[in-house]
Amino acid sequence: MADLKETALIARMAARHGLSRDAVETVLRALRSGGGSMAQFSHAEFGGMSQWSSGMTMVGDMFNDALRAKLNAVATDLVAYLRENPEVAHNKPAEVSYRSQQQVPESWPRGLGTPSSTGSQNHLRYAIYPDSRRLVIEDAGRRTIYDTGDHVISGIAQAQSADATLTFRSQNGLVRLSELKKVDA
Repeated sequence: MADLKETALIARMAARHGLSRDAVETVLRALRSGGGSMAQFSHAEFGGMSQWSSGMTMVGDMFNDALRAKLNAVATDLVAYLRENPEVAHNKPAEVSYRSQQQVPESWPRGLGTPSSTGSQNHLRYAIYPDSRRLVIEDAGRRTIYDTGDHVISGIAQAQSADATLTFRSQNGLVRLSELKKVDA
């Protein structure tokens, strides 16, 4: 991102949003990797692991609404820049480890469709299947399937703690697993 026009843009965005240039550049790079419509990255100024797509913003400091608004504002401005400058929008994306593959891994249940999101941390894994309204969680090899009901799960936070917890967010707010019905495969 050594282009002078882009360097100036990054400096303006950093000043406008009260962020470092590195934070803005990280979001821009993640947006490019996400095809200009989503970003997932880790940066200390956003509290660590963060995600953005139109209508869904998550920051590492999960309940910090001001920080979430800041990420939404800078990402929205950067998406506008990428749309107005298609010649710079589609640089070859860097390889990223978080992007879901379109194929369902052999180890996930068949017949639920394609997961919209998957993730793992240590011995804990999850997959979200919006078409069949299912959430699959595997903890140390033990698999549990939940009916998500009317929840459209759009955000996941994984705690890096000894108990490796997952927290989900939907259009209705925070989703606790205890609120979801367990179902058979």
